[in-house]
Amino acid sequence: MKHYNYQDTFKKLYDKSVELYRSGNIDKSTWFDADELAFIAANGWRVQDFFDYGEDQVQGGEPSYEIAQSIEQVRRDYFLHIQKGVASDNIIQASSLTPKPEALDGIPWLPRIIEKAKGKLQGELSDEIMYCCGGDRNFLQTHDIHPAEFLRLVWANMDDTPAIVEFVKSRSAS
Repeated sequence: MKHYNYQDTFKKLYDKSVELYRSGNIDKSTWFDADELAFIAANGWRVQDFFDYGEDQVQGGEPSYEIAQSIEQVRRDYFLHIQKGVASDNIIQASSLTPKPEALDGIPWLPRIIEKAKGKLQGELSDEIMYCCGGDRNFLQTHDIHPAEFLRLVWANMDDTPAIVEFVKSRSAS
């Protein structure tokens, strides 16, 4: 795998996903050839990530390519440097996430998005879970936090939930 220009290939796959979804092809199993699938796996990504970006971009115009790329860059870094290129065997099911209306320190959605961010970093989200879905985007926009910034915050404070809460509160106040 070429590391220097991986973002160029990511962009091609992102654009391809948007176009395939826009054309009505929602069978993600047909979207990528063997080389593309190997590239996706070698970077710690999922075909589902590209499907979700294609679907949300076509249906709602977001997240943008730039946001998707920045999210997946954080995931890639975690996969390559922390997980040493070895995928986790654990899969988080949607039913195990904290319910959407639950709050942490009075902040709705926060416990759920923390769980999703950890799952995204570790590559453990099942296909029915998207980090940076519409609900996540609403939370992040409300608190003025970039989706990739939140991932890096969770990475830096993986076992320090109070630090995450304090950051969200400080950003919300500004």
